[in-house]
Formats: sequence, C-alpha cells, structure tokens
Amino acid sequence: MLARERYDRMRWGHGWPSRCAAFWLLLLSLVFGRVVLGQELNRKVIARTAPSYPELAKRMHVCGKVRLEVVIAAEGSVKSAQMLGGSPVFEKSAVEAVKQWRFEAAAKETKAVILLEFAEPSD
Repeated sequence: MLARERYDRMRWGHGWPSRCAAFWLLLLSLVFGRVVLGQELNRKVIARTAPSYPELAKRMHVCGKVRLEVVIAAEGSVKSAQMLGGSPVFEKSAVEAVKQWRFEAAAKETKAVILLEFAEPSD
C-alpha cells in the first residue's frame, strides 16, 4: 500500500515529472515573452512622461519595478496599458504615465512590454 501511495504522489505532481513540466513551461514563457519584448524594439519612444512617485511609497520607503503591457495605436498613441507584474503601489502612477507616451508611427497597432523602475526620490 505504501509503494502505491508513493507512485500516485510521483505521478500526480510530486516528483521529477512535475519539475520537468515546470522547466518546459518556464522555457516556453521566456521564449514567447521575448517575442512580445521584440515588438517594442520596432517602435521608438518619441515622447516619454516620467511616472510620479506615489506618496504611500514615499512614506513606506518602497522601491520597485512595474511591468506593463501596452497597446500602441498605429499613429503612436498608447491605447491601453495593463500591469503584468510588480508592486501594486506603483500601478496607477505607471499606467497614467505610460498612457501619455508617444511612439513613432507604424503601419498597424502593436503590443509591447515596458519595464518601469521606481527608486525612492532623494529630497
């Protein structure tokens, strides 16, 4: 009975098969993630607005990064921005700033991933 339980555990995600699957999932996400990042290189930023440092982050002495996925219209304006990862403290500030950015014009709408870093301002 004990050997059967050990087999079931290994079979259902408690052994090397789950680690192998996790490795391939990570590898695929890195490969496909680079495709999205590669699109960003096709559109250069013409005008960039720096995000404001949130008051809550100042009080808490928090630094961090925010990863955003942006949809850029053909004429270069940012149609939408959505947070993919990072500290929620910086989300509103990052999205508001990136929506003011302008990119060079292109033939069609594109998506890009942007990484913004928030460092505590020196007063």
